[in-house]
Amino acid sequence: MVAELNAYMRPLTPPEFQFQLTVEQMAEPSVTVFVARDGAGQAVGMASLKEHGEGLGEVKRMFTLPRVRGKRVGSMLLRRLEELARTRGLSRLVLETGEAPGFEPAWRVYERGGYAVCGAVLDYPDSGYSRFYEKNLPR
Repeated sequence: MVAELNAYMRPLTPPEFQFQLTVEQMAEPSVTVFVARDGAGQAVGMASLKEHGEGLGEVKRMFTLPRVRGKRVGSMLLRRLEELARTRGLSRLVLETGEAPGFEPAWRVYERGGYAVCGAVLDYPDSGYSRFYEKNLPR
């Protein structure tokens, strides 16, 4: 899944504006990775929650295979991630995604999920290559 996501992302945004967690970073204790599987057990989507402390979480490495887009796999992953965030006491989720053609499926998932476009978050540069979202999680 990580290799497929990276292959999808490479042509969309200049490398210096791609902020990807490596597989090693995804294994850190502050990160929880979710994998969606189809009926045959094949991975078809993934999403990660990175905890930053003080009630803040970040959605990272969100991706679904093109063949399952439109089947709400991304929405299900996002809801599961939010459930975990709430149980861990997080009150706000943020994310960075691309601001270029090819990212429209991601924008739809986030906006349907109640995320609002916001200014730059965490230590991401406001480069014009990124779009930022946030969502407050009610208790």
